[in-house]
Amino acid sequence: MTTETPTTSSSVEQTEVPTVETVRELSRKYSNWERWGANDQLGTLNHVTPELVAKASASIRSGKRISLGLNFDQNGPQGGGAFGGRFNPIHLMFRDGGDIANGTVIDDFYGGNDRHIRGTDDMIIMPLQSGTQWDALGHIFFDGHMYNGRTPQAVTSKGATFGDIAQAKNQIAGRGVLLDVARLKGVDALEPGYAITAEDLEACEAAQNVTVGRGDFVMVRTGQMGERKGNWSDYSAGSAPGLGFSSIPWVAEREIAAVATDTWGMEVLPNESPDVFQPLHCVFLVAMGLFVGEIFDLEDLAADCAEDGQYDFFFCAPPLPFTRAVGSPVNPMAIK
Repeated sequence: MTTETPTTSSSVEQTEVPTVETVRELSRKYSNWERWGANDQLGTLNHVTPELVAKASASIRSGKRISLGLNFDQNGPQGGGAFGGRFNPIHLMFRDGGDIANGTVIDDFYGGNDRHIRGTDDMIIMPLQSGTQWDALGHIFFDGHMYNGRTPQAVTSKGATFGDIAQAKNQIAGRGVLLDVARLKGVDALEPGYAITAEDLEACEAAQNVTVGRGDFVMVRTGQMGERKGNWSDYSAGSAPGLGFSSIPWVAEREIAAVATDTWGMEVLPNESPDVFQPLHCVFLVAMGLFVGEIFDLEDLAADCAEDGQYDFFFCAPPLPFTRAVGSPVNPMAIK
């Protein structure tokens, strides 16, 4: 199924090792600052119009529902190589069945107004980017600025006053497309350090008989999630396949709403630019205002798409609207 406004991408001519100047040049070329106004906090989610969301419902043909999220528990991907102090979720009960059996909550449950009802309650302690998650636009700064030119003062000890994840709570729904690069290459998983190119993405479109266009939510499968799940090793911030510099024009010119991958950090690691860590984050989040999803579990979806030949679907993945948060856990859904 094609979209209304497909475009054709061109790849970056990469004759030299990319540097910080490469990142700056691409950021200038593909900047969306003030495109939707100086106070815009939605970035590329502005591409998703009500008309495109309604049209995306045509991708629902069988009613199959496939989760693209990992379970949130202590067996998650934040293992020995966890990055930046992130850890797996800690789940605690503050009322459990033992309290009920022992009668310890009878007097204080619902303030003593229990009228025979008893209940259990729990809590979670977790970094908001410890599992399947969205990056908010306030998550990344480059050359002293985040999306739409805001400075670091926009993110205080109380959180983001601009570009927080709650801005997107009504926005992340529409047509989703899986581009299964690992299957295209005939492997279970791409090799760590493999940089996915614009040509790879276009070859996926051709092989899968699908065209990515404006407002689409694009899932890119490398296969690393399936390879590492349950034995995470250095999955967190370690070497990984991912999008490379040459994919940037393709992403920008298609005017997609968001991109998500099955790796920890979306882009190839080690990075192609030795002097800039996570350079595509700088171009995508800071310059373009492109929403980025990471640690998506695409294995069940990939198997289903390969079986029925349908690589587009209705996609729904609103973040949890934590006020002033710079990321959010999510349970993305593909509905076919």
